[in-house]
Amino acid sequence: MENNLNIIHIDMDAFFASVEQLDKPDLKGKAVIVGGVGLDNRGVVSTASYEARKYGVHSAMPIAKAKKLCPNAVYLPGRKKRYNEISDQIFNILLEFTPQVERLSIDEAFLNVKGCHRLYGSSKEIGKQIKKRIKEKTGLVCSIGVARNKFLAKIGSDLDKPDGLVVIKNNEIAEVLDPLSVKKIPGVGKKTAKKLNEIGIHKIEQLKNMEYNQLEHLFGKHGRLLYNLIRGIDNRKVSINSETKSISNETTFQNDINELDLLLKHLLELSQKVTRRIRKKKLIGNTIFIKVKDNKFNVTTRRITIKKYIDSTDDLYKFGKKLLEKVELKNPIRLIGIGIASLKEKNKEQLSLFSKYDDKSEFNIVIDSIKDKFGNKSIRRARDLLEVDKNK
Repeated sequence: MENNLNIIHIDMDAFFASVEQLDKPDLKGKAVIVGGVGLDNRGVVSTASYEARKYGVHSAMPIAKAKKLCPNAVYLPGRKKRYNEISDQIFNILLEFTPQVERLSIDEAFLNVKGCHRLYGSSKEIGKQIKKRIKEKTGLVCSIGVARNKFLAKIGSDLDKPDGLVVIKNNEIAEVLDPLSVKKIPGVGKKTAKKLNEIGIHKIEQLKNMEYNQLEHLFGKHGRLLYNLIRGIDNRKVSINSETKSISNETTFQNDINELDLLLKHLLELSQKVTRRIRKKKLIGNTIFIKVKDNKFNVTTRRITIKKYIDSTDDLYKFGKKLLEKVELKNPIRLIGIGIASLKEKNKEQLSLFSKYDDKSEFNIVIDSIKDKFGNKSIRRARDLLEVDKNK
């Protein structure tokens, strides 16, 4: 038994759709598609069951396209409260095995099980027990990867979905990685994959033939990381303090928008939602980012890191507005989002008496309490009164 295969990656299979099939037994075996922002043609797919994936449906696909590929699927709105409830049960199970749990999302995590083998057996045995406990407790299945580091464990969890358990031993790394498409590398998106494909690189084995300097020239820092990852080198630690890395909100419009004033109105509404969530968690952050998607599905992101940690709507909106004004709006916009990252717990002692940013903590607390009691629309800003769609 190799004693350094201490990292486990767990990924719930088609989580949202599986929860729906669990709660509605008549949906088992059927194509189920859960929509994120509503089920009209302007929404996107949050999760598709494996029955729906056979038709080519996948997460983040426009609902309109999903309906063309799989018109007979059952389309359901998401139920965030229910998914969080099941997620909490799953993470409580993971914590029974080790306190070293890094939560990546509502349905995905890394575990470091070093020191747990005397109690529970090998890492593979721990993986089996986790799968069994989750199945018994929630009725759901997951896929698990076991390896010596995060990268390999995540690769492993994706190799035998659904309900898989893959151990990547140290002497099998090249054998497992080499035949895989470069698209299977976590962090390699469509643009990077396309760039590699254009120069004749489709498999990891081919990518290994590129020199370090070549990858660095093509992709900068990401190229240096790629060079190490495809050789099974990944020194990242499992971090138990990274549960909340960022908080954001986005909205898809019923009708495309090409007026900056209307975009700013929605940006303000989203800023209010984001900062309210931040304050409830007693967090502050100093990296602001926005996301814009036009009607051609081109996505633009912008971000800025500031010196002061913030949690107020005014500050988030102010910097979000600056970022948005730098975006060249060539086509009408169908989606906009804003968020804040680099989060940490708020410590009142860290606030400066002479900060150039006004501290509106007490004001925000009052506003939040009123909205909690009377609803989001009980207090509105002047910009909120701007007509939502001037084209009607």
